[in-house]
Amino acid sequence: MAGPELGLRFQRCFLPARQLRSFPWLTILHPLCVKYPLSARYRRCFLTELIKKHESATAEPLDELYDALAAILNEEESTHCYKHYLLPAGECVTLSESVAVISEGTTGLVTWEAALHLAEWALQNPSSFRNRTVLELGSGIGFTGIAICKTCNPKTYIFSDYHHRVLQQLKENICLNGFVLEPEAAQQIHLESEGQKAEGANHQNPKVIVAELEWGSVTEKQLLALQPDVIIAADVVYDPEIIGALVGLLQQFSTSRADRKPPEVYIASTVRNPDTYHLFQAQLDKAGIGWQIIPAHSNHVFLCDVQPNVTILQLFI
Repeated sequence: MAGPELGLRFQRCFLPARQLRSFPWLTILHPLCVKYPLSARYRRCFLTELIKKHESATAEPLDELYDALAAILNEEESTHCYKHYLLPAGECVTLSESVAVISEGTTGLVTWEAALHLAEWALQNPSSFRNRTVLELGSGIGFTGIAICKTCNPKTYIFSDYHHRVLQQLKENICLNGFVLEPEAAQQIHLESEGQKAEGANHQNPKVIVAELEWGSVTEKQLLALQPDVIIAADVVYDPEIIGALVGLLQQFSTSRADRKPPEVYIASTVRNPDTYHLFQAQLDKAGIGWQIIPAHSNHVFLCDVQPNVTILQLFI
């Protein structure tokens, strides 16, 4: 459940601007939410809380609210639901997510806090992605990448993950948001010479690719095919056992560029276990990879509980 500060922000920013009678049709009964419904539990809690606030104001009862709640009370809970994230220009990122944090043997079927944090930073720094090839490590179900593709105009965006179920859900979410995946046979990215690059082009529709990438066994052929200008990742520093593979992969990118400029790297992390996070920093130091913490930014786009211990590191490989 959202914290009290989030609830106050929601009430101040949205509730005063809407007539309560139409409120359900602007939220959980909006056509988008009807077509791609939120979890039954969330909708029940939302309407129950809304009715309580309405009744506490000793206002005239609204049949619309009770009818909407009655329609949901007997609805069975599904293992998956949809979530919708509004972007500044009015577009929306719609995702199919698991209702459980861990399902089908992975934590990759939900959107984590650092993904929201990194996407918010990207929206405030679109020039870091515009007309560039972006590789995302551990894309999960795709929130950060889809938000960047819709707002920052990358030339090519490469989503990557390893778990087969995550990759399947990732592809479905990308298509759900109106992007066309490159055919499997065409998912080899070839280097372009500097003279062939269209630096000033406006890439409204980026080339979108999904790659199966296991950090500990990436081949030289894969590295040469990827050749990103920017590498990003969110919530990938959570297990000490995978940190070595992550740092090793970043080292490989630094040595496979020949005479090309090394990619810019941004890693967003929720620091749940300080020891694990410090291990990551120590491994970076040992590998000769420089790093700095990007100053905290304000979150205004995504109405969510962003943890105060979410940080973004810029790496220098």
